[in-house]
Amino acid sequence: MQFLHGNSDIDFLGKRKSALIFSLLLIFISIGSMATRGLNFGIDFTGGYLIEVGYPRAVELDPVRKALEGSKFSDAKIQHFGTSKDILVRLAPREGVNSADMSSEVMSILQSASEDSVSMRRIEFVGPQVGEELREQGGMAMLIALFGILIYVGLRFQLKSAVGAILALVHDVIITIGVFSILQLPFDLTVLAAILAVIGYSLNDTVVVLDRIRESFRTVRKGTPLTILNMSINKTIGRTLMTSLTTLLVLLALFFIGGEVIHGFATALIVGVFIGTYSSIYIASSTLIMMNVSKQDFLEVAKDDSPVDDTP
Repeated sequence: MQFLHGNSDIDFLGKRKSALIFSLLLIFISIGSMATRGLNFGIDFTGGYLIEVGYPRAVELDPVRKALEGSKFSDAKIQHFGTSKDILVRLAPREGVNSADMSSEVMSILQSASEDSVSMRRIEFVGPQVGEELREQGGMAMLIALFGILIYVGLRFQLKSAVGAILALVHDVIITIGVFSILQLPFDLTVLAAILAVIGYSLNDTVVVLDRIRESFRTVRKGTPLTILNMSINKTIGRTLMTSLTTLLVLLALFFIGGEVIHGFATALIVGVFIGTYSSIYIASSTLIMMNVSKQDFLEVAKDDSPVDDTP
């Protein structure tokens, strides 16, 4: 357990080429999935009706799907919600139909297709225009957050470290969103909030590592850049792992017992914590190696405070 106290001597960057190939593979798969399959946007972004119904015992989806398809709800998307006794029905928005009439009609169809009593748990409606606005504003919020972070990192670090931090951040966001595209998990406002939280978590972890790297390059007199980088990572790995593990304990509790409503939020953060911890070591630090970092990059410019002699 020496790494928890910063006394380990692990050659993290010795595997940087394998890590780079792994990261590029994940990024290509994520971008390819987003380009071909897209995201499974939730009702927050697409608009429409969301109806949650409950049954006294487990129910199969096929009979429910056939009952709705046999009526005018052929576009209905049906899935279990939390347990096999609960079903979530998603319907596209319809003009001139209010939520009460829609829910009554759906409940009537579901009740006629089941021998058990069916109870409605909730119904939500988001207009298509509102959904489009939320989608645009959510995307804009993410871009503004990234732009603000770009300015902060540019002022906080010298160029090579700033490039590493930005690449690590972009890497984490692409892969986290890619997981939702590949698995076609619902992408709604709670997931978008989790993505913004991932950006903050990833940046915080990367800043800690880069701060240690800068300090080590200024204080360690002997050693190659690769040696100093590995030493810096070993000094921070204990703090990084403890932070990640304690965060994961909370997120796993939310994932398993927090309910279906918060499931997407917890999933995005779990993926983000894993990939953010990984990128702080293998993306931000490896970028410095690829950019031929040296001690000169971290030297402070000495200020000349001596008085100017104006004597002719």
